[in-house]
Amino acid sequence: MAGELAGDAEDCFGGLVEALGDEPGVTTPGERPGRERAFGAGALKVNGRIFAMISGGRLVVKLPAARVAALIADGEGGPFDGGKGRPMKEWATVDVARRAAWEPLAREALAFVGGR
Repeated sequence: MAGELAGDAEDCFGGLVEALGDEPGVTTPGERPGRERAFGAGALKVNGRIFAMISGGRLVVKLPAARVAALIADGEGGPFDGGKGRPMKEWATVDVARRAAWEPLAREALAFVGGR
């Protein structure tokens, strides 16, 4: 089951790459050959900064801290610790079961990180 969800997450993320890959300043995972193992190599970036990625079968997006807190409080998202042992205030996870929210949240993250 966990492997199936991870596959679903990868498929859903592929849809985000297609949907957002042509936005100004956005680079997609396939645009950085030879960096497959580097941190953020599988992420969507705007102007070189990560705004959306997959981790643990979930979408991870960078949003304002208040927005992240609201997503967590509403049960629409979860905290992201990035392996540091404590939640990162400007990062939220979104389960694959809420895939309909992925693109709107990724667009919101793009606007936030891209300064739009």
